[in-house]
Amino acid sequence: MTKKNVLTTHTHAGYVALIGRPNVGKSTLLNRLIGQKISITASKPQTTRHTLFGIQTLPETQIVYIDTPGLHISSKKAMNRYLNRAAAGVLSYADIAIFLVEALRWTEEDEYVLKRLTEFVGVVVLAVNKVDRITDKARLLPFIENITRKRDFTEVVPISGLTGDNLDVLKKISSQLLPVGDYLFPLHQRTNASEYFLAAELIREKLTRLLRDELPYSLSVEVEKFVKERNLVRILAVIWVERETQKRIVIGKNGIVLRDVGSHSREAMERLFARKVFLETWVKVRGGWSDDEQALCRFGYTDFTD
Repeated sequence: MTKKNVLTTHTHAGYVALIGRPNVGKSTLLNRLIGQKISITASKPQTTRHTLFGIQTLPETQIVYIDTPGLHISSKKAMNRYLNRAAAGVLSYADIAIFLVEALRWTEEDEYVLKRLTEFVGVVVLAVNKVDRITDKARLLPFIENITRKRDFTEVVPISGLTGDNLDVLKKISSQLLPVGDYLFPLHQRTNASEYFLAAELIREKLTRLLRDELPYSLSVEVEKFVKERNLVRILAVIWVERETQKRIVIGKNGIVLRDVGSHSREAMERLFARKVFLETWVKVRGGWSDDEQALCRFGYTDFTD
């Protein structure tokens, strides 16, 4: 890194991991903190499958937020084991862990995440999310007190990733707790994700939101071609499923589902890439890919350390 990426000799920089169970709002929070959609969101577990950096450069501080897959108690399939390793692996280098829980809801999976945090040697901040949904705010204090009896937290912040409530407080806390050091990324970089990755994720987001509950867990998207022309991006993407019956569902009667997914994905990509997009999608079958570590590696799930 060159010196031009550093504003002063007293800058702070570091990694802030967003840790929690599935569907607690980590990706929505990341997007709100960064002020840009870089992580896909949906109301289903396993929506987030990769660790993703959201980089925020403030005066004299650079915060690298890390969106992580939700920690699962179950590890029956290779995909579940990958997700847990990806999330837990972040704790080996993060400076701060923001433990995200849902207001007035504590589950067995929250307890599991809290147990995993005993291995973390850095600072842990408790963020109680979705407070905008709570009409009787007096119920929050007993809920928070019950959690803080389980372990000491450096700070406790009630927030809403959806509306932005108290996120300025969360940013300030992160800035104050990060170590002194040079910036880790160039000033204007917002994420570590490639455009290939972002395009594939946008397609998977539209599929996850559109299709019935069980099918999104058997889907993966691979971008095979990403070509930039003057005012156009040409993208060829393959949607992988595990069975022929799933392929028929993804395509839909007379191709209507695949057309809708393609249309919504293309619109989202044009907003993200600020240029026209020509998107071509195909659906292919690879049996049992979500329980096959070789297939997972091919599709970009590459941090196996067994």
